[in-house]
Amino acid sequence: MIAPQKPTNESKRLEVLKSYNLLDTLPEDAYDTITKLASYICNTPISLVTLLDADRNFLKSRRGIDIAESPRDISFCGHAILSEEPVFIVEDARLDERFHDNPLVRDFKAIFYAGVPLRTSDGYALGTLCVYDHKPRTLSLEEQDALRGLAKQTVLLFEARKRNIDLAAAQNETAQRNDRLEDFARLVAHDLKSPLASIEGLLNLLKEDYLGENDEDFALYIKHLDTSAKSMRDYIDGLLKYYRADTLLATKEDTTLFTLVKDVADLHKSSNVAIKIEDDLKLVAVSAIAIDQILSNLVDNATKYNDKEAPTIKISGNESKDFYTISVKDNGTGIPEDKQEIIFDLFKTTGTKDRNGRQGSGMGLATVRKLVEGLGGTISVSSVVGEGSIFTFTIRR
Repeated sequence: MIAPQKPTNESKRLEVLKSYNLLDTLPEDAYDTITKLASYICNTPISLVTLLDADRNFLKSRRGIDIAESPRDISFCGHAILSEEPVFIVEDARLDERFHDNPLVRDFKAIFYAGVPLRTSDGYALGTLCVYDHKPRTLSLEEQDALRGLAKQTVLLFEARKRNIDLAAAQNETAQRNDRLEDFARLVAHDLKSPLASIEGLLNLLKEDYLGENDEDFALYIKHLDTSAKSMRDYIDGLLKYYRADTLLATKEDTTLFTLVKDVADLHKSSNVAIKIEDDLKLVAVSAIAIDQILSNLVDNATKYNDKEAPTIKISGNESKDFYTISVKDNGTGIPEDKQEIIFDLFKTTGTKDRNGRQGSGMGLATVRKLVEGLGGTISVSSVVGEGSIFTFTIRR
């Protein structure tokens, strides 16, 4: 018996093999189907999908034998991955000096062998698709061609698995990066609240003590500082709301759209805005606090971005088998068509200033979408500049 040599690129080959996470995995139907077809086409009792590890031959799929692995130094497949032939064939192992006293020949009567190396697109042979018989024989050209075709399908399965592994790793890395970013943003936003409160306090003192001196320039500076401080306050509050959104989804309760709208309307009693509910809706086992936050954000926007003397907001709801649907219609300034695709993205704004002359932070509607998607729904907008907007969102029942 002659033990197979190692490929010249063995260390890299083993590294590539391990990247597929195939070693020591359970049987899978996709590979078992291939070995079943290989046995049927080649009319052999044994067929295998093998993977050559450092010192063993792991059988990813096996038909006709019960062992899960064998030593690499007695494997036929170790010779097959070194061959330049498309199909490595041993017609009678008993007459071949490489195999005549091999334990596989002696104990398992592996007389005939045909194996196709399973090569990656980079040329690394990870193992073989092979067939065995207990008697000497040959394979027709058609059978060899079919075996090669099945080997290609096996490699495609390997590659699909590798892509899924890489994708999962990338998604995990992205999730971890986002978690770190959220922690950082939350920490920064929280730490900024204290110095901002001091700035706002000093501004209030300056307004009380010096604005009465009729210094127009000073009054203008104070106004700009006050506007900037309020914008920063909105930004920080919006950031904290965005990163706290997930915590609002935990509790479930029964409520009605009327109850939620009334709560939101009570917060806007002091403003000159009419909030009307057109259709009530019974909501069963929903996160009422999350829906309340969604409605509050949409009503706030409809109030702030409204140039009418009598701002009006109409809220309605309906239900289907799988979803609750809620619409919030306003008669505000509207949203330009080319901006409607981006308004739900974090930190994206239309560039429009509200009734107080401040520009949005780009977090309110991003928070709304995050909450809606957390509730298993989607959100969309229909808007005409100068006439108003209709925001429609769904909640999975």
